Amino acid sequence: MPFKLVILWTDALIYLLVAVIIAFILYARGKEPLRAPWRQVARSRMAMASLAVLFVYVAIGLLDSFHFRPVVQGAAKGGEVHYSPEVLSTLDVLVAPLRERVEKSYSEPFATHLYSKETLEADGKAVRDYPRLEFGGAHLKNPEQDRWSDIMTTTGVAVIQGVGLWLVLAGTVAGVLARHHRCAMVQIIRDMIAGRTALPWHVILATVGFLILLAALATDLGLKYHVFGTDKVGQDVLYQSLKSIRTGLVIGTLTTLVMLPFAVLLGIMAGYFRGWVDDVIQYVYTTLNSIPGVLLIAAAILTLQVYMQTHPEMFDTIAHRADMRLLFLCVILGITSWTGLCRLLRGETLKLSEIDYIQAASAFGVGHFRIIARHILPNVMHIVLISVVLDFSGLVLAEAVLSYVGVGVDPTMNSWGNMINAARLEMAREPIVWWSLSAAFVLMFVLVLAANLFSDAVRDAFDPRLRKQ
Repeated sequence: MPFKLVILWTDALIYLLVAVIIAFILYARGKEPLRAPWRQVARSRMAMASLAVLFVYVAIGLLDSFHFRPVVQGAAKGGEVHYSPEVLSTLDVLVAPLRERVEKSYSEPFATHLYSKETLEADGKAVRDYPRLEFGGAHLKNPEQDRWSDIMTTTGVAVIQGVGLWLVLAGTVAGVLARHHRCAMVQIIRDMIAGRTALPWHVILATVGFLILLAALATDLGLKYHVFGTDKVGQDVLYQSLKSIRTGLVIGTLTTLVMLPFAVLLGIMAGYFRGWVDDVIQYVYTTLNSIPGVLLIAAAILTLQVYMQTHPEMFDTIAHRADMRLLFLCVILGITSWTGLCRLLRGETLKLSEIDYIQAASAFGVGHFRIIARHILPNVMHIVLISVVLDFSGLVLAEAVLSYVGVGVDPTMNSWGNMINAARLEMAREPIVWWSLSAAFVLMFVLVLAANLFSDAVRDAFDPRLRKQ
């Protein structure tokens, strides 16, 4: 094989999470009480626009979760195949031009020269000037005169490509809907524009069209220039920003896998069994809440760091080492963040356990765990779902804060927190280097905003009180 498949711990958990989501979708299709709230979410224009944005982030994260080690060319001896120590992903292959075009140092977005002056030799004399970039704008013979005209021309071509692709997509969607409803395609297009369809297709297609346009611009301009500039070691900032998406998604989703069993199990047990069980669980999460979360995370990460330094033979590559730290960070965040949901579920279970049908089931001798599985758990799932969606954005921001203070993900791993941490010195230098911080801020802002808007729609759909209103 031309590559060796590498399955990191976080990759396996991501695949598991995707399988669970697919299984839940298949299960919910046959349950009307679960389908009705999701239909309400699907009718929300803001929710569908946010979901389209989140889908792009998730697609990038999944592409970056298929890892492998390519074969080293010319390294085979005696029939033995040697693989590169560098672990790549599918995303690395797709954006290979961004990954491979490394400059000498800083350069501004769409620049053709380095950001700092160097000593150059011109006509046999040493002069101080800005050196030409090796890749950014290298196709221009006279960048001072031709750069902006070339950027505008490339932008125009990208817009035409994006609009053409969007028209094909919109036509395909309209054709499928016309065939499904057995009506004329012109009528479906009119209904879509007027917003008379069951799903807000006009909002969905408008959002998708904008995303396609951005992708076309990034592709065409990224092949000629560094769209977001380069960092201190000359790496493309757009590439770093895209690679950071997986880290943010892993922190936001895998932490939930760790948190949910503690919160759901202990919260329901405390509210249903009461007595000494309730006292013990309250004591546990009250004690855990009294410990500052940052200090607990810092102690755990530093302990893991010492362990990895004393046992280097356990990690084949740098990627395995960084992945283990990321997984451990998810575990620690999950252990320190389950207490809030546990409190909510305890209070809701205390209320539900006094309802007549649960009292009747208990009087007829139905087992405790059967009552919990059949009556308690389904009636608290809306709280679980709402809390999970709302906590996602907070966990993404937590990674940025923890990496900024030095106890986040491994420094070799791309993340928005590491980009912001590296920007501390960049913002203090003269001239200021602003584009790394701006790129991390924009992509993290869009992800968190889309997650919050989507979570608002989910909360409105699953909250029984709001449904009645």
